[in-house]
Amino acid sequence: MTTILVTGATGTLGRQVSERLRTEGADVRGLSRRSPSYAVDLRDGKGLDAAVDGVDTIVHCASSPRGGDDRAAGFLIEAARRAGVPHLVYISIVGVDRVPLGYYTLKHQVERMIEDSGVGATIQRTTQFHDLVLSVVSGAAKLPVLPVPAGVSVQPVDSGEVADRLAALALGAPAGRVPDLGGPEVRKFTDLAGAYLRATGRRRRVVPVRLAGKAYAAYRSGGHLSPEHAVGTVTFEEFLARRHRRTG
Repeated sequence: MTTILVTGATGTLGRQVSERLRTEGADVRGLSRRSPSYAVDLRDGKGLDAAVDGVDTIVHCASSPRGGDDRAAGFLIEAARRAGVPHLVYISIVGVDRVPLGYYTLKHQVERMIEDSGVGATIQRTTQFHDLVLSVVSGAAKLPVLPVPAGVSVQPVDSGEVADRLAALALGAPAGRVPDLGGPEVRKFTDLAGAYLRATGRRRRVVPVRLAGKAYAAYRSGGHLSPEHAVGTVTFEEFLARRHRRTG
């Protein structure tokens, strides 16, 4: 039986990856700070050696926009080396090498750390999740008007489809950086905000707001998009409808 360690196993993506791997018959170790079996804080790495012992593959889903991904990856890579883990799968973001945002810069640094680690690796970049777009627009909708970044398009992808891809990669051999996984449509942020309002029956005026800075300019130019890899199938409207059925 293949033994696979999933970091960030209680998160949106890690939970789904773990479920799919178990369905395929893998022995899955779910690692997170609150895991009942493998409670590890990747910020200090304590307990990692026991977690990776005897593991065939690591799927690294844990990440924090607050920073520290490079430090966490360093601990994980060193533990993988010591244990002789043959395969490390990493989930990254389309545009980490094009959008000058601190979080993206760290993700790109982690990619390079993994590539230079000597551990067999697979790196999968994806576009933004539907869940992230929903979080942004639902939070903005709490205001009297719904502000969105002017001139920015998004290519959201379903996290379940990403989980399917990561599970398949984890059960295979190291493949280096694989083709991007993009959502099915490139949509203006204003359109997605409108779709959210229609799905929830809320009434707000969508207000495009022009922002400053190099990161915003990179978003406007599409540095975070991968239209040539629009292989996802679930649209934002379908995602919203599914959420509504689940919570309604």
